[in-house]
Amino acid sequence: MGFIGWIIFGGLAGWITTLLRKDRKGGLLRNIIVGIIGANVGGFLFEQLGFAGVTGFNIWSMFVAVVGAMILLTIVNALTK
Repeated sequence: MGFIGWIIFGGLAGWITTLLRKDRKGGLLRNIIVGIIGANVGGFLFEQLGFAGVTGFNIWSMFVAVVGAMILLTIVNALTK
């Protein structure tokens, strides 16, 4: 996946995460950053558990990225409160 693909993928994953968490803070840039970092976190964790990580622009990778973003935001919120 190229640079533009990661930006689009990260934006979608971040946006889905904010919808699931009912978290309206931030905007497009925050969604992209959270989605990209979440994809890396989720990919790492899923690979450690023996599953495939982020494999491209597909439903499984989006699921992995959203799970990673949820974990990321939970940790960030716990540290900042």
